[in-house]
Amino acid sequence: MKRLNNLSIVGYGAGDAANNLAFTTATMFLLVYYTDVAGISAAAAGTLLLVVRIFDAFADVLPGRVVDRAFSKRFGKFRPFIMFGSIPLLLLSVATFSIPELGESGALLYAYVTYAALGLAYSLVNIPYGSLAGAMTQDPGERAKLGSARMVGALLVGSALGIFVAPLIKPGADLQSTFTTITLVFVVIGAGLYFFTVLTTKERVHRAVPNVSFKQSMDTLKGNKPLMMLCLSSFFFLTGYLALTSVQLYYLRDVLHRLDLYPVLSIIQLVLTFVLAAVMPRLVRNFGKKKVYIYSSLLTVAGGIIIFLTPASQVWVGFSGLLLSLMGVLAVNIVVWALEADTVEYGEWKTGVRTEGITYALFSFTRKTGQAVGGALAAYALALGGYKSGAAQTSDAVFGIQFAAGALPAVMTILAVLVMSKYTLTDATHARILTEIRARREGGVIGGAVSEAPAPEGTTTAGNANGMSDAAVELSDNAAPPAAARPLAATTK
Repeated sequence: MKRLNNLSIVGYGAGDAANNLAFTTATMFLLVYYTDVAGISAAAAGTLLLVVRIFDAFADVLPGRVVDRAFSKRFGKFRPFIMFGSIPLLLLSVATFSIPELGESGALLYAYVTYAALGLAYSLVNIPYGSLAGAMTQDPGERAKLGSARMVGALLVGSALGIFVAPLIKPGADLQSTFTTITLVFVVIGAGLYFFTVLTTKERVHRAVPNVSFKQSMDTLKGNKPLMMLCLSSFFFLTGYLALTSVQLYYLRDVLHRLDLYPVLSIIQLVLTFVLAAVMPRLVRNFGKKKVYIYSSLLTVAGGIIIFLTPASQVWVGFSGLLLSLMGVLAVNIVVWALEADTVEYGEWKTGVRTEGITYALFSFTRKTGQAVGGALAAYALALGGYKSGAAQTSDAVFGIQFAAGALPAVMTILAVLVMSKYTLTDATHARILTEIRARREGGVIGGAVSEAPAPEGTTTAGNANGMSDAAVELSDNAAPPAAARPLAATTK
């Protein structure tokens, strides 16, 4: 398979920039909008975020199935959803940040309906978009490039929001007008970015079964242990990450009293993203995706501990902890998409059926559940501390913000690392699985193996119908793929 050209990599990254015009705007500012603009209490906002995001997570099953069943000869499985779902998604973002004066109960009901609709529209675009990476290439290095491009696109938007929007979120400002103007502008920019993605990307991975049945979708999930472990680890990680993201502005504004540092943080994040994007393919080749994920997570743990323990008067120490924590988050968010794409091949190896849609939907479900829990816990921490909009915060309120920004992400990320330490689908194993899948295709076999492949030395072969024995998946992290399993980087051009 040929290497991806630069235009297709940039085009894929543009898609996540468009996604984050809706997603990052919500994760960074929706809690602040609800509490400081719409007049919704922190406790009610926390419950709203929990309920709607869990609903949204369960709703991901529907888009996942729709994607697996759909196929267009001209545009493939995934790009039509990006084409036709992008405008409704962006318009719903405008509606979410435009709560009319309906009284407290009316505003809360409006917030529930619009945010739930936004989440469903986002799933109908994001699940096909995320699945697209696995269909563009099977080369680990190329997938790392797509993950890097995706992270660059997301962080360009996040940095722009931090540099230009966050400083405007201060008491006395006309925030409703600000959010309405911003989201309307994002409709135009986002539509252009989405269509750029559609025009520059292409699905190139062979798919033996274009329209996947419900039973086939479930079969690929049932035996996919690496996917389940990645989902559980991501749930813990996203719980901590969304807690941090939800109160990041509160931490700088109400704890450190340095809202002016938000643009500085965003600029540093942007620089770090480009650096990590450049070095990530090499890090993946040298250490493997699993180790990069674990080591990066430990940076987030260290940063969270610093945030939680640092007194409010030590501004630069607290700010350094925030930077360290976010550096780990950036690296994990680059490599995790390549890990998810690998689990698609694992499911195909087990069943003979390739199901990008339902695999990504399950992964998205657990991530969104983590986001729901993290955002809600952050809001509850504010409420328990007695946070008051527009007022000087008490020591209890400051403690609640520091807990949500530091202790909670650290604890949840430790749990994520513990799960990921048992992850078995290493890069060496993935290379062997790709070799087996290619052998089946060359033999014209769909849904089963051509013959039983030998297990690695020192293992016993179960003789199952998947060709390679299940014991072959239980390789050590340091195991190197055999020469026959290494054609990916050597033969692609």
